[in-house]
Amino acid sequence: VQLQACGGGLVQAGGSLRLSCAASGRTLSRYVMGWFRQAPGKEREFVAAVRWSSGITLYTDSVKGRFTISRDNTKNMVYLQMNSLKPEDTAVYYCAASQRIITSMIRVPSSYDYWGQGTQVTVSS
Repeated sequence: VQLQACGGGLVQAGGSLRLSCAASGRTLSRYVMGWFRQAPGKEREFVAAVRWSSGITLYTDSVKGRFTISRDNTKNMVYLQMNSLKPEDTAVYYCAASQRIITSMIRVPSSYDYWGQGTQVTVSS
């Protein structure tokens, strides 16, 4: 699976961005698609994930109610709509894919087999 993420940029606090991740190379029906982020000097952290087949989603607590993950079956795209952005959301955002993953491991970066190149999100105060 090849993943290509885009949509990052510079936005003021309270603003919105939509990240996109284009997936190619495999049928994604059995995959979990995730978004992670990594701020300078920090470890990569889980943001959100969606099971492709069911559409079931999972979010880290700090983005619940502000971010929405979704997928488009016809375009093999995954999106992360980010609203009410805060300076602490500043990071490089990565999309990732895993074919076999149990729910308890969805938040763990090492559970994912494929990664996109990352897109920078900067939120100014």
